[in-house]
Amino acid sequence: MSLYIREANNGDAEILAKLMGELTHEPISVQAAEDRLNFVRNSPFDFLYVCAEKQDVLGFMSFRIRENIESPSRYGEISAIVVHPEVQNQGVGRFLVEYAEKLAKKHGCMGTWLVSGFGSEEKAHSFYKKLGYDITGYRFRKLQRPEQG
Repeated sequence: MSLYIREANNGDAEILAKLMGELTHEPISVQAAEDRLNFVRNSPFDFLYVCAEKQDVLGFMSFRIRENIESPSRYGEISAIVVHPEVQNQGVGRFLVEYAEKLAKKHGCMGTWLVSGFGSEEKAHSFYKKLGYDITGYRFRKLQRPEQG
């Protein structure tokens, strides 16, 4: 495989919508993918990259620079990473993670981190562990409920 990584652009919206749907397990519209691309384009801290071979997009990775408030340091966050199911286990994910690690170094980060949800233990979590990532905690969330009037 002759892989390369480039910044995502609006021409990628359709394949990004499909890949984002793989991550969320829900359909994502092309418009929603375009909205994410516009958000990234206007953010100084967020980046979206695709991994391709020839002209075929095989996966994507979003990267975010995270400043630590409690200490003068920063991390590179892999905020999303998805590889097309047909090419999983062929080095695309590793290529994307290694690229993120290079980005982190370029931006003066002390390392990289990511969040991976429950239900991904067999595939994703074992993949991250093979690449040297450690489990360091849990993520907690609370959804906002609309006001009833």
